[in-house]
Amino acid sequence: MSEFNKKREGFTKIYQDYIEKIYRFVYLKVNTRDSAEDITSKVFLKCWEAYKDTKIDNMNAFLYRTANNAVIDYYRENSKKNIISSEYMASFADMKPSAFDRSAVSAEVERIKLALNEIKKEYQDIIIWHYLEDMTIKEIAELTGKTEGNVRVMAHRGLAALRKILS
Repeated sequence: MSEFNKKREGFTKIYQDYIEKIYRFVYLKVNTRDSAEDITSKVFLKCWEAYKDTKIDNMNAFLYRTANNAVIDYYRENSKKNIISSEYMASFADMKPSAFDRSAVSAEVERIKLALNEIKKEYQDIIIWHYLEDMTIKEIAELTGKTEGNVRVMAHRGLAALRKILS
């Protein structure tokens, strides 16, 4: 098997392992499916360009940094405000409840979305990665280049800020 084919197979595995996670992360940030799909495609294209030519030591960190930078570029280009999709958040709670329950959940999701949008971006990211993406504190520390203690403090402060806004 040629070196290129080995790289292609390796990248296929990376793509399968990360596509949903990266899409979810981007979708929470940009609020539209089309934009999230476009940005996610760009992230994996950049990943392939880097992967085929060099060794990437921490793929998880590389992909999330690339995704985060792509979201920043998206907002620079579009001059939009960074929000989290209520449609996405509602999908977590959608278990075929009654119309009343859906309305209550939708209102609560919108409230949480607005609260998340009011806290610092770095707190948003840590809360999303830790509580929605189930990343460990250690993984987030590697991803952000911060110490585990710093990430714990930021997660605590982010949750405290959310509680304050929501109460």
